[in-house]
Amino acid sequence: MNSSPRYAWYLVALLTLANISSFIDRQILSLLVKPIKRDLHLTDTEVSLLMGLSFALFYTLFGMIIGRLADRQNRRNIIMMGITAWSVMTTLCAGVGNYVQFFLVRMGVGVGESTLSPSAYSMIADLFPKNRLATAMSLFTMGIFLGGGLATLIGSGIVAKLPTEGMVNVPVLGEIFPWQLIFLYVGLPGLLIAILLFTVKEPVRKNLMLKEGQQAKLTLTESLKIIFQHRTAFLLISFVTSTQALVNFGSNAWVPTFVARTYGWEIPRAGAFYGTVVIIASISGVLFGGWYADKLTREGKLDGKLRVSVIAAVLCLVGSVAVLLPKPEWALMLIGVPIFGLATPFGAATAAVQEMMPNQVRALASSILLFILNLIGMSLGPTLVAIFTDYVFKDESMIRYSLMLLFLIGGGLGLILSLSVLKPYRLVIESK
Repeated sequence: MNSSPRYAWYLVALLTLANISSFIDRQILSLLVKPIKRDLHLTDTEVSLLMGLSFALFYTLFGMIIGRLADRQNRRNIIMMGITAWSVMTTLCAGVGNYVQFFLVRMGVGVGESTLSPSAYSMIADLFPKNRLATAMSLFTMGIFLGGGLATLIGSGIVAKLPTEGMVNVPVLGEIFPWQLIFLYVGLPGLLIAILLFTVKEPVRKNLMLKEGQQAKLTLTESLKIIFQHRTAFLLISFVTSTQALVNFGSNAWVPTFVARTYGWEIPRAGAFYGTVVIIASISGVLFGGWYADKLTREGKLDGKLRVSVIAAVLCLVGSVAVLLPKPEWALMLIGVPIFGLATPFGAATAAVQEMMPNQVRALASSILLFILNLIGMSLGPTLVAIFTDYVFKDESMIRYSLMLLFLIGGGLGLILSLSVLKPYRLVIESK
């Protein structure tokens, strides 16, 4: 059953659904900046820490622990427990009464979500050949962008229908702010996805490192030594994806607020328009990136999986002027250019890391990649925009220039790193 192509794609589809759920849960805060600031009396920077650091801190730290565990234990069961945990913690966000409680519960969401990607990357790598792996990884990665887009698209509709003042009485939780209801709506459905995973089995592990004809049992020190054997290529891949994540997380967190502050649109309208752009542009980008990377690989381009990162950086730089356009529709449509570009390399880059590593360290290697990516991208992306607004421009109406700086910094660094990683990665693949 595990060797059937149809079964393999079914498993990827379920994992993608889980990825969508996880990103809806983490992205929904971008639509709630105004009421959260009002009701909890917060600054842009404090809200950005809820969107970034509170989640990313435990997501990254526990991710490496989970990665080590996923290289040794049943990956499906790890993901099921994680989905249950993050769904419950997201639901508990509906009951928080102050900033500290909010911060702590968001940490719990991060712990739960840290189980998914390292385990999923390892499972997918066991199901697909090398010349199809980037496409499969890109489909899973699509959940990131589809989840973010659906969070703004569907969430904006929910926000528009919520009361703007007063309190709402909810069984068990008691009196809560109206905007907290949205955490119930997005948190509880995740439990259904956990149940669906009972329909799949743990894939048979392939490409195992052998020692004296037996599967090698690696210590943590041995595993880390293997991962960092080709540290230049591995770290450059990690930093390239981190610059892309920096822009993705920063823009997703603040674009709806930018449109509201700059053009006077209500958040639900801005979120609906932006969510539509994100879904169309990012899905197109991630599917194109996976297809193009696999095409280059089949043509014999050893660095084919990483060439798409150059496209991402160039389109990010080109799209930086979008925030300066005079009409919100024009701005949002042109923002679709960097969104398309930044979506292209994620699946291919994770496939490249899986190709470099033996089975026994794939999940741990992925968790280290995600540690670097989220420490830089998720923690710094939303906060960098807020810091520019609060402390550089000192005017929340100048948020368009904060976003422009984000695109320029992410695109510029991304281009330099993308070009730098090609040769080291080719040398690693040639040595295989």
